[in-house]
Amino acid sequence: MQRQLADRDTFNTIWQQLLEQRTQVAKNAGMPDFRAYNWKKYHRFDYTPADCESFHRAIEEVVVPIMQRLYAKRKAALGVESLRPWDTDVDIKGRDPIKPYQKIDELVSKMSRIFHRVDPHLGGYFDAMRENDLLDMDNRKGKAPGGYCIGFPIKHEPFIFMNAVGMHDDVQTLLHEGGHAFHVYETQHLPYIQQKEPPIEFAEVASMSMELIGAPYLTASEGGYYTPEDAARARIEKLSEMLWFWTYMSVVDAFQHHVYTNADKAADPAYCDTVWSELWDRFMSGVDYTGLEDIKMTGWHRKLHIFTVPLYYVEYGLAQLGSVQVWAKSLDDQKTAVANYRQALSLGCTASLPDLFAAAGAKFAFDAGTLRRAVDLIEKTINDLEAVERQ
Repeated sequence: MQRQLADRDTFNTIWQQLLEQRTQVAKNAGMPDFRAYNWKKYHRFDYTPADCESFHRAIEEVVVPIMQRLYAKRKAALGVESLRPWDTDVDIKGRDPIKPYQKIDELVSKMSRIFHRVDPHLGGYFDAMRENDLLDMDNRKGKAPGGYCIGFPIKHEPFIFMNAVGMHDDVQTLLHEGGHAFHVYETQHLPYIQQKEPPIEFAEVASMSMELIGAPYLTASEGGYYTPEDAARARIEKLSEMLWFWTYMSVVDAFQHHVYTNADKAADPAYCDTVWSELWDRFMSGVDYTGLEDIKMTGWHRKLHIFTVPLYYVEYGLAQLGSVQVWAKSLDDQKTAVANYRQALSLGCTASLPDLFAAAGAKFAFDAGTLRRAVDLIEKTINDLEAVERQ
């Protein structure tokens, strides 16, 4: 963090330049501010800035108290007087990271079994990718970092690129990108390329849902990678991360709403530091930053989206809420839930966001009630998995 703080002035200068340019772009387009401009640019026809602010309040009401409980539990387990930033990611039992596989073939073959357990048709899609050399999994010198799925529109095929290094995150990434790949396959019947490009808010439902629906099959007895204890550990980490993400997403999104509607004030980086710090305390309470205030208040410097893709981040929070609802339906009737999921994916960009969510068995929502039902399921599942982990 000290190394990043060394570039504080440079980041601030870049921000001032970007804010000035973005404000001018909005004026040139006859818009009152850059937020209004970007809303149209992103084709956000189905929700408003006020809906996002309602979502922030719902997260503050529903998720923040649960995160405080999880932080308190972690603090007690570690036996520390206060939870510091470096305490939030360490394994509370001091265990080494989970090692799910030894070779790439093992990663892919076991993932095929998981997808077949979710749905034989989806498993067939994944097998076709494997047979047609549409998976670039291994990490190697000179390879670009990251992971993604891209669709080849002429061949109607997806391609997954990632850097697998033998960690559980590789499994999670492949589940996620597999969901995107299934979206490509399910939209291949649509005649126009514009119809094949679903809105991000729903594209991420496709990927995040697959992470959750595939999770019960992570154990070796179900075709996956782990002992029941390790599978429980992996799922607890994922579900806890989802709760954390809603709170962090709220900080990032609310910050951007504020600075672009208060551009004159936000031209002062110190003002941005104050806004970020206040939002951090509102949504991320439970971790002690005493003596690290400069690190906390400059957190906006370390979120790439704020600089490169402004106002793009809430999509993931909305999609996550949709994915939990799809997962909830799968727990009652997996066959029907997956059939609805596939039908929704097949619509591509031919329906509105509310209709896409509804087709998948979910509600496109911003309210505390819908969020609470999703969060209750996550918290109950974490508690159930902790019992398995202790065995």
